[in-house]
Amino acid sequence: MAPSLLRTLVVISLTTSPFLSNAQTGGATASGGDPTLSLTPLPLSKTYPAGTQSPIPGAPPLPAVSIDLSQYPPLDKLAPTDSDVVKAWLAKIDMTKVPAIKPNGLNLCANTTVNADAIAKAGPDGNCWWSCAGCTRSTDITTCPSKGTLGASFDDGPSEFTPNVLQYLDENKLKATFFIVGSRAVSSPDILRAEYMAGHQLCLHTWSHPSLTTITNEQIVAEFAWSMKAFKDILGIQPTCARPPYSDVDDRVRYILNAMGLKTILWTRTSTTNFDTNDWRVVAGSATAASSVQTFQGFLTTQSTLQTGFIVLAHDLFSQTVALSLKYFLPAALKTPGMKVQSISDCLGQPASASYFETAGASGAGGATTPAGNSSIGTNGAAKAGSNSSGSATNQPGSPPKTPKDSGASRTKISLCQSALLLTIVLILV
Repeated sequence: MAPSLLRTLVVISLTTSPFLSNAQTGGATASGGDPTLSLTPLPLSKTYPAGTQSPIPGAPPLPAVSIDLSQYPPLDKLAPTDSDVVKAWLAKIDMTKVPAIKPNGLNLCANTTVNADAIAKAGPDGNCWWSCAGCTRSTDITTCPSKGTLGASFDDGPSEFTPNVLQYLDENKLKATFFIVGSRAVSSPDILRAEYMAGHQLCLHTWSHPSLTTITNEQIVAEFAWSMKAFKDILGIQPTCARPPYSDVDDRVRYILNAMGLKTILWTRTSTTNFDTNDWRVVAGSATAASSVQTFQGFLTTQSTLQTGFIVLAHDLFSQTVALSLKYFLPAALKTPGMKVQSISDCLGQPASASYFETAGASGAGGATTPAGNSSIGTNGAAKAGSNSSGSATNQPGSPPKTPKDSGASRTKISLCQSALLLTIVLILV
């Protein structure tokens, strides 16, 4: 190849590399292009030993914790269905009454070939699939009842950055709802205890963060059964609330969650606005910090037209997402006249005790749960107590699969190394 042609190709490659293009546009991506998203993990201000009394009236004191990861499923992998933990739950649920909806294929709404039938039946008269039709049932929690109320929720933690969130919330006398991934809970038990002891609402977010409509009935049970065990081992309690990853839920998933005694909490989605901050897109590199902040500012404008309050999706897994919440989202909400920022349980007017089996008058894996026969989702998929549909079809149900291994740092190193290598080649050739 002629040197001039090679130089041309290298220069083109260099100028179109993700690292440089992000720097040129001022974008904030996983490479850390925006210095305002830089965040140093804070240590916990306090840890809680065994025997510490719970802030929840009637809850047991904190148990002794010695997590042996070999006693749990592999982290961030689908939970197995053949364990005693899962079998105990399956024995309590009449699986013959689960709506006869087959698992969807991967890529959800984008997979118009494999999922064609599910997409066609995604509305309220069919399977009520949120991901593709924005369909909700009367059993789904999607808003805060009172106008001007923001239900603050953080998904996918705990992480090393969760203590930063806890400090901010404490300093501003705020409570929030955290949707906990079981794999993260057993990885950071002290942080989970700190969230609980600070009085925040804790709910389940599965063991490994799969799209629930794509896995089997037994796998859905396993994902929540193992997460409940993690909670029981670390806190001595088990949540009564859950959010399906990406809010990917249909009537089959709803039935199983309800049969396990779990309330389904999504986030607000109207015909014009999906109250997803898109903070996860900044990590993925498909959005900038500025666009995510603009999205949130749009929520604050749109909420004035709603008849209710609203629930917002954010994440506490990555430095970028936490920085966006602490430096932009929450301060903007607090400066909005008349705006209340609350946990979802608080905005619903529920006592803290309602969020846990041990204090809500029910019990988890160790006792009876809400019977499957009491589910408000009928075996044909229809909601017995009525239904509603909001929003329009979308190809993006929420946020992408995430694990702590993909925090953006690896992509930064790759981009830097590629850019440095290409620059060296250019200098040599020139």
